[in-house]
Order: sequence, then structure tokens, then C-alpha cells
Amino acid sequence: MIEVRDLTKDYGQRRAIDKLNFSISKGDVVGFLGPNGAGKSTTMKIITGFMAPSHGSASVAGFDVFENPLEVKKRIGYLPETPPVYGDMYVRDYLRYVAALKQVPNDKIEKSVDMAIEKTNLGEVQKRLIQHLSKGFKQRVGIAQAIVSDPEVLILDEPTVGLDPKQVAEIRDLIKTLKGQHTIILSTHILPEVEATCEKVIIINKGQIVAEDSISNLSTMEKGQRRLHVRLRKDVQDMKTVLSPIQEVTAVSFGASHKEWSIDLSGGEEVVENISSLLVNKGLGLVELTPAKRDLEDVFLKLTYGQAQKGGEA
Repeated sequence: MIEVRDLTKDYGQRRAIDKLNFSISKGDVVGFLGPNGAGKSTTMKIITGFMAPSHGSASVAGFDVFENPLEVKKRIGYLPETPPVYGDMYVRDYLRYVAALKQVPNDKIEKSVDMAIEKTNLGEVQKRLIQHLSKGFKQRVGIAQAIVSDPEVLILDEPTVGLDPKQVAEIRDLIKTLKGQHTIILSTHILPEVEATCEKVIIINKGQIVAEDSISNLSTMEKGQRRLHVRLRKDVQDMKTVLSPIQEVTAVSFGASHKEWSIDLSGGEEVVENISSLLVNKGLGLVELTPAKRDLEDVFLKLTYGQAQKGGEA
């Protein structure tokens, strides 16, 4: 559905993205992750035809973005970070206008607008001026304009930025309802958003792809690496020193208190047994020792910031 090959964009002497290569199949819901300035929005703008690359190519449904821009735009619904809405238009009139721009046949425009309004729950505000809407509703209007032509591909760039927790939950639920109906790229740096809505992720850092896989595979991407959750009866201020005799321990971080710890290690069951014996022999009151999967945040931090632990580091 989407093919990106050696995609590169330079701004003067600064290279924003550097030889990106990835493909997205029809029906995939992909999280496009990276810290601020990693090159996410630049990539999205190139794929949607808003910006030309310095080198490389991008195609959607077999059409090159710059050789056949109109064919590509017919197949893409795009929500930029700032929704492209006109404040002095009524919601319904604006969606009619967008549908016409996207060459929806005249006899199908009203039906398409009804569909977009229904999917985004805009019925109660469809006759209101956009400038009088809350930020959450403006974001919904932005998504409605992206889906009003029922495109094959949806590209959503930071769809929940600046929203309150209730609005964030509503937008996430909306994105979930669109799964299966469209190929979706969700560009964001909010990791819970990706875990809640996406099946695959592409992680970009400093303009280059550092990981591309399913969320479940990324969680176990380092062979021989594991994490243990430890709960003790006694507070431990310096768990790193306590575990220093065990060379296979690679990182230690505390959780809700200094009685709960996450321990990253390499090796097999014998290492886990050694940790258990050491904590018991130290008289720390071992209450719980259970394996824990690395979550997406761990992987993201390791690949973009070089650290794999959350919370306070011992």
C-alpha cells in the first residue's frame, strides 16, 4: 500500500531524514514514533505530497507521490498536527467543501458528510461555527475532513496533542473504530496512544529508522535479555550495590517505592536463582519475584535515548 525507498530530506546543511526505507501493507495500523525533531512530520508531509524530498521516492497504492500526485491525494486522508479547519465556516458546510475538493461525486457528498459526522460524533455541533468549538471538537472536525472521502489511507500527525485526558480517550476510541476500514499511520511520541491503537511500529531517531516491527516482537527484541519485578518487605536505598556481585545484572530501577524494583539482566534461570538467593541471604524479606516483559517505553528509550529503564535509576 505504501512504499518508501531511500527517502531523504535536507534543509540546507541539516539532514532531517536520511535514506528511510519501509513498507506498509493494506489494512495495517502503524505507529510512527520518535522524539521531537526526529523527522516524523517531514516524512508524513512527503508521503502526502505536501513537500518534495531531496532524494528517494514514495508511492501509495502503486502511484508515485510526485509523478501522480492527484491519484495519491485521492487515496489519502491527512490530519496535520494543526487541523486544517476554517473557523468562519459551519462544520457541515466545511465538510461539504472538503468533500467537493476531494472530488467526491456531487450525488454522494451528503452521504459522505453524514458518514464522517457519524463516525466522529459531530452531530450535535454540525450546525455550529468551527471557531466556537472546543479544541477536542476541532480535532474531531480535523479527523472528519480526513475521512470524508473514505480514503484507503489515513495519516494522523499528533492527533491528540494539547487535548485533556477525556478528549484524548475519545480520540483514541475514534481511531480504534477506524481500524480495519483504512490503512492508518499514526505519527506521535505518546507511547500509550500507540499501544492502545496500533499493531506495528516504526521508530525513527535523528532522521533514521532504528526499529520496525510488531509491538509484541519489539517487547522481546533483545535475545537473552529479561526483566524481573521484585517486591521486598524492607526498603533498599541502593539496590545496584546489593546486586553488584551478580555481573549479569545490566540495569536496576525502583518503582512506586524502594521496596519495589525492576531488574534487567542477561542470562538464564540460574541468574534469576542467584538473585533470589542473594536477596534472601541479605535478609531483605523477598515477597515477590516475577518476570516482566519490556514495554514499548523501555524499547523506545533504549533506541532513542540509550536507556532502557523507567523511574528512578539506582
